[in-house]
Amino acid sequence: MPPAVIIPTYNESDNIPSLLGQILALPIDAHVIVVDDNSPDGTGQLVDEMSKTEPRIHAVHRPAKLGLGTAHIAGMRHAFTLNLDPMVSMDADFSHHPRYIPSLIAGLAKSDVMIGSRYVPGGGMQGRDTKLRFVSWVANFFARTMLNLKAHDCTSGFRAYRRPVLESIDLDAVFSNGYSFLIEMLYLCQSRGWRVGETPIIYEDRRAGTSKISRAEIYKATYTVMRLTYRRMRNAKNLLINRADTATK
Repeated sequence: MPPAVIIPTYNESDNIPSLLGQILALPIDAHVIVVDDNSPDGTGQLVDEMSKTEPRIHAVHRPAKLGLGTAHIAGMRHAFTLNLDPMVSMDADFSHHPRYIPSLIAGLAKSDVMIGSRYVPGGGMQGRDTKLRFVSWVANFFARTMLNLKAHDCTSGFRAYRRPVLESIDLDAVFSNGYSFLIEMLYLCQSRGWRVGETPIIYEDRRAGTSKISRAEIYKATYTVMRLTYRRMRNAKNLLINRADTATK
């Protein structure tokens, strides 16, 4: 089956035509699903126009800015209906360069989830100021330590999933919405025993437009990690109790 590339958008009209063109030029016959949150700058209308001449472009229109997490889920559900597999998620601002998509998909030969990682040998960041680099590093360290995540880049949204991975997760039950959705999805994948791999990427600061990350998103990510840590500890406690009960029988 051909792969799907899922791209949530909000005010990305300066980037989306070039990005879609580069993805469709890759030798992987990918379909692109753009999930647009009613962008005032006409991003959704641009995608509609492009889809008229390119059947591999699909637009999912939502009535308002409803969050990154639900946008990913909407794209995944649309990929299910189109019978596409695997599914790649990425940003629309060229911080995730399309040239890395083939290596993400190739990595699924040995892994169930592949992450485009800034924090493995060969990876890195380009154009980001020191403050944002520090925030990113702290967020990853915090998530990895608290949740015992094996991946080095826990907050990267540049990922490839095998379809069975996503089908094993109750997407309606995913609580997080914004960027913390990425942490929760990784936690759910690992806790279900799916193999997680990483391939190095150079993360580039956006070419046009403005960043969507706010202080509120940082607070939400912190809350998500603490909530999942509590769940992890509770599950571990229940497992010990069940083992003790079994041993006494």
